[in-house]
Amino acid sequence: MEQRAKQAERYRFLFENMEEGFCIIQFIDGPMGPLSDYIHLMANPAYCRHAGLPNVAGRTLREVIPDEAHVWLDYFGTVERTGEPLYFEHELLATDRCLGLAAIRIEPAEDHLVAVIFRDVTARKRAENALRALNEELEERVKQAVAKSLAAEAALHQAQKVEAVGQLTGGLAHDFNNLLGGILGALDLARLRLGDEQQQATVPPLLESAHGAAQRAAALIHRLLAFSRQQTLQPRPTDVAELVSDMLELIGRSIGPHITLDYHGNAAAWVVRIDPPQLESALLNLCINARDAMPAGGQIRILLDNVVLPVEVAEPLQLEPGEYLCLSVEDDGRGMSGEIRARAVDPFFTTKPLGRGTGLGLSMVYGFVRQSGGQLRIESVLGEGTQVSLLLPRHLACPAPRRVEAPDLPAPRPGQGVRDIVVVEDESAMRMVIAEAMNDLGHEVRVFEDGPGALARLAGCPQPDLLISDVGLPGGLNGRQLADRLRVAYPGLKVLFVTGYDEHAVLADGTLEEGMSVLTKPFTLPALIQRVSEMLEQ
Repeated sequence: MEQRAKQAERYRFLFENMEEGFCIIQFIDGPMGPLSDYIHLMANPAYCRHAGLPNVAGRTLREVIPDEAHVWLDYFGTVERTGEPLYFEHELLATDRCLGLAAIRIEPAEDHLVAVIFRDVTARKRAENALRALNEELEERVKQAVAKSLAAEAALHQAQKVEAVGQLTGGLAHDFNNLLGGILGALDLARLRLGDEQQQATVPPLLESAHGAAQRAAALIHRLLAFSRQQTLQPRPTDVAELVSDMLELIGRSIGPHITLDYHGNAAAWVVRIDPPQLESALLNLCINARDAMPAGGQIRILLDNVVLPVEVAEPLQLEPGEYLCLSVEDDGRGMSGEIRARAVDPFFTTKPLGRGTGLGLSMVYGFVRQSGGQLRIESVLGEGTQVSLLLPRHLACPAPRRVEAPDLPAPRPGQGVRDIVVVEDESAMRMVIAEAMNDLGHEVRVFEDGPGALARLAGCPQPDLLISDVGLPGGLNGRQLADRLRVAYPGLKVLFVTGYDEHAVLADGTLEEGMSVLTKPFTLPALIQRVSEMLEQ
């Protein structure tokens, strides 16, 4: 008896002091039928620590956790019926704990007894869930990073194509535009000096034909430079609503009577900093493309509105989140397939018949918009139409007054307002044209072929009123460097750069200094004379 009492005491000690929760349950008949409930015959103190349920001994399952009774009856009922041990983990919702449990049947089976031992594994389970969530988050981040990397790779390939075209056209543009400038200038001078004394009836048509051909070649070069983002832009704060309104008549004539033109513009459209003539060219180009997509007629809609791009919209467009002006051209034409839309801004890609397009129009618009800090977006459905949108960053400034180029060549003014003008140009034809035009206006002109020669000859001379200089010059001194040297000797000297290709030597930090201006070759004599007059009158 004493030995049995000691053994019982030993088991009681283990039962009350063991770390794991422990209980013995007995299945009984309940409200849902035979063996549909169980009673806790005994439970140790650790039961409450792990399960968070106090005083369960003598109480049925449906009394302790009625809302979860069916779950635990299913688990332990399987052990009671089959006699197979069960090891599992399950969340006890009543106390927000996760338990790791082991259950065995106590024989004989007819007693319907099951022993359960368990431990609170909430901390481990939460750590595992957190780790799983972290892994899923990391996987998603990796997936996004890979997607961004692929997008960046695609953008890099596009940039490499742009760079390749830029290198090709940039090298050609300087010499080619020098030649074109000389041709156009000589034609303008010849046309002016023929006057009323023309003897041969075939001369004017020939001159006009040459003039038109040279201008078309110049336009081709400008498109190439625009696509490669190498053209010299002269942006200024611009009221795009006014610009579009002024162009509607021209656009209407260009698209023809079989196309309906509608314009819907926000009266409070934001100001943007843009090169107005380039934007006019881009808008006209988009409208002509829309016209060509509707050979049987249709409707073109020009839309102008303010938009605010959140980060999730701006990032795929390679733009900063913020405020933009959106100028869109919509048509009801053929639309584009996904494949054509993906190649729409590639240089020389066109779906137009041979002789109807160069494949540079949309490329030029894309290059101009990107160079201006914006983005071009194309939305199109095959058979339903296309919308091309220009997204231009808002500029917080008042719009500058619009400048209109003089349509006709001003008459010579010999002896009036004589100024001292220095011309530095390595191309002889271009040098002669500029000098002759300035002489015809009555100015004193000194011409030089390179920068070192100009510096040497001007040393100690009075300050000239204006320097007209090419950017790309021989002799180890480019036009910008020459201007900087002369401005040390002649503070505030006005400088007009003439360039067939922006060699990144003209602009300092993206801007021109006070008293400097740029005229892109090839230019007409009216444009040159007007720019010179404006600078001299300032």
